[in-house]
This record gives sequence, C-alpha cells and structure tokens, in this order.
Amino acid sequence: MDQKTKNKRVSDSVTESSKIVQSKDINGQNRLFGGRLMEWIDEAAALTAMRHCGGLVTTCAVDQLIFKHGAKLNQVVVLKAKVTYVGNTSLEVRVDTFVEEVETGERFAINHAYLICVHIDNDGKPIPIKYGLELQSDSEQAEWDGALNRAKSRKERYSY
Repeated sequence: MDQKTKNKRVSDSVTESSKIVQSKDINGQNRLFGGRLMEWIDEAAALTAMRHCGGLVTTCAVDQLIFKHGAKLNQVVVLKAKVTYVGNTSLEVRVDTFVEEVETGERFAINHAYLICVHIDNDGKPIPIKYGLELQSDSEQAEWDGALNRAKSRKERYSY
C-alpha cells in the first residue's frame, strides 16, 4: 500500500440505509424476495466503496452471501456496509442486514455478504485507489485478514 497517499478509517465510509418491505418486494411465500435484498446490498456496498475511493466503482464479485432469516411485509430492513480491505484497484465491502423492531429498535441479523468493488474511471477502466485503510481495532484487523483469505480462495476457485 505504499502508493496510497493517505488512509481513511473504516468509519469514514460506513453506510447505513433503511427500507420498508413493500408488496413489490415480496416473493410467493410473502417474504422479502432474495433478489430485491441483493439489489439493496449491492447499492449499499457501492455507496460505501464510492465514499472510500472518492469516485466511481463497479461490483465485480459477491462472496459469501448468506441468508440467515427472511423479512416480511411492512418490516423495516436495515443495511450496514463497511470497507474491510483495500487493494490496488479493488476493495472488499461487508454488508450486514437486519430486521429492526420498530417499537424497541432491536435488530436481528438476517443476512451478511462480502462484495468486491473495483474503482473505475469514466470509461469503466480500473484505476488505483488513492486511500489505504487505517485499521483501528482487532475486529477490523480480523476482517482484513479474512478478506485476504477470501481473495486467496477466490483465486484458487476461479483460476482459468
């Protein structure tokens, strides 16, 4: 990461968004359609990556998309995204999704996913990310280390 001009903290680009599950979002079992949730996850990851990079990004991979529970009509879904790793032109973003109980504010995890985004120019060509990532806790270091393991695993799975 010597080419980086400076570092940003994980907290500098955290994105949190909320959605109400509407009838257009549900599947045949009256639960949140997985494809809709994936759309929301991709949007949260992209915004977080853009905040970190200071420019355009495109999603190139979704790694470890895990559905733990569903969400139902009229429930509040909260997505929280953070950068976990920064490379030369790509970065990894973790998105955690919760159902929030409106009365209490309590949140229950329903999904988590890791997405890999690439910093691009206006022509869609990859460009270097100007900012490194300043890790400020053991959990941020653990996410970084996990990202390295996931990247190694992806290279092994998809080497052509």
